Amino acid sequence: MFEATALLFIYVETPLHPGTARGMGVVDLPIQRERATGYPIVQASSLKGRLRAEAAGKLPREELEAIFGPETVDASAHAGALSVGDARLLLFPVRSLAGVFAWTTSVDALARFQREAALVRARAAWELPASPEAGEAWVNGNALIAGESVVLEEFSFAPNQEQAATVQAIGTWLAEHALPQGDEYRYWRQALPRKLCILPEDAFRDFVLYGTEVQTHVRLDRNTKTVARGALWTTESLPVDTLLYGPLLATRSRKAGVDLAGAQAIERVAALGLARTQLGGDETTGQGMVALRLLRPAPARVSA
Repeated sequence: MFEATALLFIYVETPLHPGTARGMGVVDLPIQRERATGYPIVQASSLKGRLRAEAAGKLPREELEAIFGPETVDASAHAGALSVGDARLLLFPVRSLAGVFAWTTSVDALARFQREAALVRARAAWELPASPEAGEAWVNGNALIAGESVVLEEFSFAPNQEQAATVQAIGTWLAEHALPQGDEYRYWRQALPRKLCILPEDAFRDFVLYGTEVQTHVRLDRNTKTVARGALWTTESLPVDTLLYGPLLATRSRKAGVDLAGAQAIERVAALGLARTQLGGDETTGQGMVALRLLRPAPARVSA
């Protein structure tokens, strides 16, 4: 039984590469994706490992093992109290002819978020209508409208403001509950409701499949200063201003001698004060910096 829950929002500040080893397609090092939808994710093991690394040295060793589990060599001793889910995609930035860029999403992605939010008892205060028609984009105001169209990358959509109140409600809720609350994010919190764009599911899927950043890397031969043989490769990353979310669920400690309730385990994670951390690969070149926001609903018990 899970005794306590929370929702972790992850806002990408520098390109994020949650890698999945070598790919079989045109990109040598692709990012992690869901099998059925192709939506980008950060796998739970990567996220939990990052939280554990941040907690090491800040928590007593006994509490660290009680919350996150023992080291791998002693993994059979007991399970950790904290269960971390995959971080899933909610908002994906796409270049816009008007307004510089739009935060895009779809009813499918929003419904998935509502389902996961319900798991941790963090109900979003907005209702979802049916999905936009093909070639249509739901917007709130004129910030993303160029002439008579919403133009994202090289694709044009007919703006529909009949659902403007819904777009406003979703953007306002996310600005208040998901985006970081520091002064440096004031502009982004104000911009989100007017730059949010809800797309048809197929259009959104295509943007998240083909609109990621692809960086080309080389290694030069020291003597000739040309690319060394076999040392040219490409890396895929999630772009800056992507928003993801993942559930945290906690049980009572299973470690002998450490009496921690599930709510206390979540509280220990919250007390780490993680405003920012680094996820994914290419850490030494400034990749993967993310801002974190923890949303904690009122304590209650839910079934595992």
